[in-house]
Amino acid sequence: MITDPYQNDKEDIIELLKHYNNLRYGKSAVFLEEESFEKIIDYYDDQEDYTKALEAVETSLEYFPFSSSLLLRKANILLISRKYHEALEVLEKAEMFDGTDVNLYILKTDAYLALDKQERAVELLEEAIARFEGEEKIELLFELADVYDDYEEFEKVFDCLHMILQEDPTNQEALYKICFWTDFTGRNEESIRLHLNIIDEHPYNELAWFNLAAAYQGLKLYEKAIDAYQYAIVIDEKFDYAYRNMGDAYIRIRKYHEAIEALEKVLELSKPEEVIYEAIGHCYDRLKNFAQARFHYRKASHMSPDDSKLHYKIACTYYNEEHWVSASKHLEAALKIHQLQTEYNLLMGECKLKLGLIKDAITYFTTVVRAKPKNSAGWEALIRCLYQAEYYEEAYDQVLAALEYTHQKPLFIYYLAAVLLAMGKPKEAFLYLEEALRAAPRSLNKLLALDSAILQNNAVIEVIARNKRKRSK
Repeated sequence: MITDPYQNDKEDIIELLKHYNNLRYGKSAVFLEEESFEKIIDYYDDQEDYTKALEAVETSLEYFPFSSSLLLRKANILLISRKYHEALEVLEKAEMFDGTDVNLYILKTDAYLALDKQERAVELLEEAIARFEGEEKIELLFELADVYDDYEEFEKVFDCLHMILQEDPTNQEALYKICFWTDFTGRNEESIRLHLNIIDEHPYNELAWFNLAAAYQGLKLYEKAIDAYQYAIVIDEKFDYAYRNMGDAYIRIRKYHEAIEALEKVLELSKPEEVIYEAIGHCYDRLKNFAQARFHYRKASHMSPDDSKLHYKIACTYYNEEHWVSASKHLEAALKIHQLQTEYNLLMGECKLKLGLIKDAITYFTTVVRAKPKNSAGWEALIRCLYQAEYYEEAYDQVLAALEYTHQKPLFIYYLAAVLLAMGKPKEAFLYLEEALRAAPRSLNKLLALDSAILQNNAVIEVIARNKRKRSK
């Protein structure tokens, strides 16, 4: 037979409410203890019937006028009812009877904050923290941290959590919170010192190892971070966040096989997330295993179908395998979501160029140029496309526009020289080639990438050689 474990409590409160109502209306002479009144008040509080809760507390204070516990309950109800000044008056009275209840200071803090008196709230809590020890001191420090958080004094939030962990090095709530605030405030060095001290005393605390690792990671000390994460997962082999962060650290140092192993462990231990599949896909991408990269990007895409970036990444894997048509299909999906995204239009233009669809390629490259005219990538692709298609007049116009928008970037001076040479204007071409070589001699390779046959022109070779001799002198 199954019984309700709370049935006795329900019966008790029903009986108490019956006695309480009889007492209020003079139908009973039954005496209620202070504890019974507290249960009745808490019952109405839980039911969010604050009018009846306040009635009950007023009745109880007629019988127990010096009870600080009942006065604190009254103050709490007044705070909920937004009667902040009245609540403070009640709390002052409660403090006269008993100033050792930590809830007194927490309720006062709430009242001061509601009245926008942050400095007074902080002052009160600091005085109380100096007065209390142990769990009560820690509770007040958490309260002070919340006050600083609300008023965006984030450095002081870190300080409060640091103090808590000095008092109680294994406090889980503080260990969880300080990891976030270390990252937020950038106080990684202090976090490292703190957690090394904790680990000296409590070497099997996985959260301390995790926080130490996260702080190392914040300083880009990835090898040290990985070592600390390894300790965390030795202590708790199901610590999925340690595997997750360790995977990121391995990616940062380009150890992609190890990163995949760590991230696959995350998938085993926790609910699958698109960000994990995407990260695994990225690792395979870097390893040039494009089929596996695509498989994981697709997994991520199924979970987040509106993420255009994933369609783009799948397209990149096809492009790297020279499957231009398949790449184009996924780029179409990406462009339906974000039509003007520069990278998507650039890659689509490249696909169309590879497929010999010159006019389509020009359209996509022109879209990039219009969206970001100061970005050289769009101009470079458009001019290269026009040049390869032997649309030299149009290429000439676009080179001039590119030079204007990119403040005479040397790349486009090289391109201007190439276009003029193709248009049968060698004198002008050589003048611009010399100018480009003076401005950026190392960018000559970009001219050769545009048209390697240009080196078959003896005059071009002479200009390059003459410029090299001048520089050597």
